[in-house]
Amino acid sequence: MSQSVSIQRLLDELERLPGIGPKSAQRISYWLLNNELADAQRLAHAIVEVKQSVHFCARCFNYAEDTLCPICTKAETGQRDSGLICVVSEPRDITAIERTNEFNGVYHVLGGVISPLDGVGPDQLRIRELLERLSNANVYEVLLATNPNVEGETTAVYLARLIKTLGIKTTRLASGLPVGGDLEFADEITLGRAIESRREM
Repeated sequence: MSQSVSIQRLLDELERLPGIGPKSAQRISYWLLNNELADAQRLAHAIVEVKQSVHFCARCFNYAEDTLCPICTKAETGQRDSGLICVVSEPRDITAIERTNEFNGVYHVLGGVISPLDGVGPDQLRIRELLERLSNANVYEVLLATNPNVEGETTAVYLARLIKTLGIKTTRLASGLPVGGDLEFADEITLGRAIESRREM
């Protein structure tokens, strides 16, 4: 073994992280070794603290440190529109939508998508909790914001059928061409969706 036991253990743990390969793990390890002990302790403390203090919001299942996440807390005080619910697969999707500053409703995190090949059916997702929210609140619209792939589309179609029986408006994120993209390089599915989602100018 060319590395010391402790360095090798650190490399092994870092490589278990998503998106971290051997080279990235090595860079991070050497950064930690070349910096002050206090830097490593701050990082270790932040990791332990987030695992101990963060849990799921009791209402929407976003990450939270209190009973409700900050978004649901704002809805309680009227700063967010609780009648508009955006359904996403994972908490990280909320971060992406919030960056746009275009959505002022609340969220519901499913905890995944329907994927029979992976053994994930509707019962493994937080669909029952969503339907309970819809039956107990004055919700006028549900925006389905699952990813535009096979599993995301399957989940959105399944949810749309359920929600429409409640008489609630159900919408889907429009999908189409990226800004700065060229038509000649767009695949037919993306281009087809762009045509379907066309709007008047």
